[in-house]
Amino acid sequence: MYFYGSGQRRGHVLLIAGDAVVRRRTVQLAPSANLAALAMVPASVLLGGELPTDTVCLDGARDPNTVLTRLRSAAATPGPLLVYLSGRLTADRRGRLYLALAGTTRSAVRYTALPWEWLGGELRGRPAGVTTVLVDLVADGDAWPVLRECEGLPVAAGTEVYGVVCPPGFAAGDGAVSGYTRHWIEQLRRGPARPADVQLHALAAGAAGLPPGALVLPTARELSMRPAPPTPDPYQPSRQRWPGNGDGPAPAPNAAAVPTPAGGPLLGGVSGGDPRPHIHALATAGRHREAAALARAWEEHVQHAYGSSSVEAVEWAEIRADLARMAGDFPLATGLWIGACRVRLAGQGVAAPEVHAAAAGALYCWTQLKDRASVVESGPELVAVLRSLPALDPRFLRLTQARLDASRAPSLPGAVRT
Repeated sequence: MYFYGSGQRRGHVLLIAGDAVVRRRTVQLAPSANLAALAMVPASVLLGGELPTDTVCLDGARDPNTVLTRLRSAAATPGPLLVYLSGRLTADRRGRLYLALAGTTRSAVRYTALPWEWLGGELRGRPAGVTTVLVDLVADGDAWPVLRECEGLPVAAGTEVYGVVCPPGFAAGDGAVSGYTRHWIEQLRRGPARPADVQLHALAAGAAGLPPGALVLPTARELSMRPAPPTPDPYQPSRQRWPGNGDGPAPAPNAAAVPTPAGGPLLGGVSGGDPRPHIHALATAGRHREAAALARAWEEHVQHAYGSSSVEAVEWAEIRADLARMAGDFPLATGLWIGACRVRLAGQGVAAPEVHAAAAGALYCWTQLKDRASVVESGPELVAVLRSLPALDPRFLRLTQARLDASRAPSLPGAVRT
């Protein structure tokens, strides 16, 4: 999360607990427990900065207008904003999505639940790059078909959305803090340096033990449509792969130090000796093939100049991996991240943060694979990489191996969503 502008003096954290998910008298998702756990994390850690921050916890609300008032107040803050929502996602007879509140009934969804479109409506006017929505939800039987049809959970342009939505009938937390939220918090507490949101999300989703079919956000389509945010606040140290952009989970490469290759039109469009802004602009404009071709040309140039195992070369491999992710080509992205992680591991050792960042990139992209054959093809390499990192949370390796074993089973369907 990034801070912009000199006039922004305060941040805001809004935590919203909707209706609990209960099945056969057993609480499967307890939003109140999730809020209580998040409320124990300092706001500066949640937001990733030291600005003064207002924190509001909204638990047990029954009136949608009460929640709307809080949303409107949060959206009005000029600084960075985090909105967290946990609970049951439902839908009315017209197929419109709602966050069920305490006391929401199926016959009165339109009057007792928060319309999901209200969230996007309130956040729509905020500048890009300063708003993050984090969700940990379970869809009921009315919402799940709608969610599958729209292939995502839209909020507002310029808003980063991370989270998971479990299908109906599956426990997300067994009455305690749910797996995704718990692992998000654990990653925040692991070290002095706060990981980027996309890395936190990748690690949390990979360790949460999500049920088959769970929707992981952002989807490939949403990633490809995400615009480039403005330039980060100069007081926040930048460790992003793209200058002025937070898409990449690993530290920024030193591409500007690489001499510009001589030659053809493919390498044109570069200003200031750094091709990354131009390449990223192509990708965010949907010109993924051009961006990939230009990145590949620079990678070949760097390999020739510095060697195929050089830091400069592996940084361009990671850029290509991020471009593949933005294009929704998760099989290619997974393979590139795994290869980058191996090169960094050989050159930097198991403790280097860049090694762990590359492993997180590989794990995230692998969790986005929907085709069982792709999961099985790259799974063993990913397992080998994770096994070589003793400091990594062992649950990542265990859950990756479990998904790989399940995907190898001949009785399972060909499509894997988790």
